[in-house]
Amino acid sequence: MAGYYAIAAVGKSIERLLAAAFAEREPVPGKVSKAALVRTEDLTDIAVKAWIPDYGLSLLLLRVDFNKTMRAAWSAAGHADGRGYLALDLHYLITPWAANAEHQQMILGRAMQVLEETPVLTGPLIYTPPLPSPAYDDEPGTATLDSVQLTLEEISTEALMRTFDSLPCDYKLSVPYVARVVRIDTRIARPRPPVVDANIRLRMPV
Repeated sequence: MAGYYAIAAVGKSIERLLAAAFAEREPVPGKVSKAALVRTEDLTDIAVKAWIPDYGLSLLLLRVDFNKTMRAAWSAAGHADGRGYLALDLHYLITPWAANAEHQQMILGRAMQVLEETPVLTGPLIYTPPLPSPAYDDEPGTATLDSVQLTLEEISTEALMRTFDSLPCDYKLSVPYVARVVRIDTRIARPRPPVVDANIRLRMPV
């Protein structure tokens, strides 16, 4: 389970995984490659230089959906214990950046190799942000976040091209991934007094 910061924690976990892999084995020999979470407005040729000087990979959270398989089950669990459990799928777009096509493809290939080698994030691979204050003591901890699966998402070329129509850049070589299941839990349920009496009245038809 995790608090409201579960979405950010998953993105940060993927970023750290790719950054560590790039440091261990450079996608382009002799060139330092960086992995970075980005916003939509960061995907311009000018803005990209601020977070990836020459070589690297951007990780854009493109869409957040509820998980259709787990939605009903977690709704039932929440009804039983008074908490809310929101099961989500996070849709990412990874895009390589480099000076030429060959280096772009090398960076993308290394990233896909890493995500295939580590298709499940769990335990120490999951980023745990510090709680902002003691007032958040009853917030579910990200450290107890269950495993998150990373898989290549199958979407059509047409759908991918339409995605770039809404982004502030022309089409770039990109691959979609989905992280599931990411669960956001509500804060600790407040105890409710038990029902000890019932006042039921029946009216007879006249």
